[in-house]
Amino acid sequence: MAVQPPPADQRIVIENAAIATVDATDTEYARGHVVIKGNLIESVGDGPAPQWLDNVVRRINAEGHLVTPGLVNTHHHFYQWITRGLAQDNILFDWLVALYPTWARIDDQLVHAATLGSAAALLKSGCTTASDHHYVFPKGRGDILGASIEAVQSLGLRFTALRGSMDRSKKDGGLPPDHAVESTEEILIASEAAVDRWHDASFGSMLHVAIAPCSPFSVSTELLREAAVLARRKGVRLHTHGSETAEEEQFCKELFGMGPTDYFESTGWLGEDVWMAHCVHMNDSDIAKFAETGTGVAHCPSSNARLAAGIARVPAMLAAGVPVGLGVDGTASNESGELGTELRNALLINRLHGRPDALTGRGALRLGTMGGARVLGRQDEIGSIEVGKLADLALWKVDGIMHSSIADPVAALTMGALPPLTALFVNGNAVVERDTLTTVNEDQIALTCARAARELAARD
Repeated sequence: MAVQPPPADQRIVIENAAIATVDATDTEYARGHVVIKGNLIESVGDGPAPQWLDNVVRRINAEGHLVTPGLVNTHHHFYQWITRGLAQDNILFDWLVALYPTWARIDDQLVHAATLGSAAALLKSGCTTASDHHYVFPKGRGDILGASIEAVQSLGLRFTALRGSMDRSKKDGGLPPDHAVESTEEILIASEAAVDRWHDASFGSMLHVAIAPCSPFSVSTELLREAAVLARRKGVRLHTHGSETAEEEQFCKELFGMGPTDYFESTGWLGEDVWMAHCVHMNDSDIAKFAETGTGVAHCPSSNARLAAGIARVPAMLAAGVPVGLGVDGTASNESGELGTELRNALLINRLHGRPDALTGRGALRLGTMGGARVLGRQDEIGSIEVGKLADLALWKVDGIMHSSIADPVAALTMGALPPLTALFVNGNAVVERDTLTTVNEDQIALTCARAARELAARD
């Protein structure tokens, strides 16, 4: 059952906190307040909250805490929660070839279990909005996308469900096994049906749907072109993997006679309604085209490192004006499954470009909040603490043993260990309290996921 929004006239007051609003001018308060009314931010500012407020159902003394916008995850594969720790030392193409046969055996019940695990890990790491790129739909295995949506709604996470797809199998020169793909026609019909059934474009929506063919090496040119036409006709966004590895770039040049960015441009896949995962191997021309068209990037630093894909040129992208957000990526290539830890990993990995200011702590926080909101097309609703925006907020405890001596509370979050969450609000609801999920039983999810992983591993 979906978590319902709180009463519209109910107020929650948070006071005495350090606040990083991540608004257009990076306003911060050393000791400020936030007032939540219903599912919206009613006020934010320095000092205590107004005294005249009525219907206050909760007042939080947030001394020793940092309040930030909830984090936004722009790329994930939830189903991979039950295939973690496999193919540990492979590059992307070998890793995919090793795991495709296992993934092709999933069904809706296993995906439901895996989604519970993935979504729980995200919430417990400060994530309030997530997108999930699901592209494996074995025939006769139930309502897989519906199972994922149901699981997410039971936890209270704001969600963009990406109806992914693959139609280029080994027999067509792709990587997936033949039995793991769908026909182009089936994909287009199912993608439109998913948008019609679930996409809610209203302000404050808890559920968006986007259309997301998997990658150049697993989908046909026809599918890319037709998917772009379909998404624009339906008014939804487009997502895929792009320029993730050197092998992908070589694949595109051999098969299409051009690099990934030029190939995407030729199929109508650059624009403000498009974002791509990884974008590690981008030259100056590629970055310029993304900036000119407003095409977004989901930066996945831990997964890129896990698969030895390389270091994305995020500082150059940001300097050019490319929209960039953070992504966990699937937990078979980022076993932690946390978004909060990606703040620190993004900061450190991008400094390997050789500049200590390549990404600052506040820059990393912006990637994980407003950057992600912009990539998902929700910058007017989430991503910053501003009056009228949705009440998606994280209260990080930064006065404990791991953080109390760090001078700057934002640095405590982005450079230190991931702080404990005293509370995480999504749509005005406290879905995490004292590092514990409030909507589901964590121990039960752990057991369910362990059983699902064993069941999938045992299937022929």
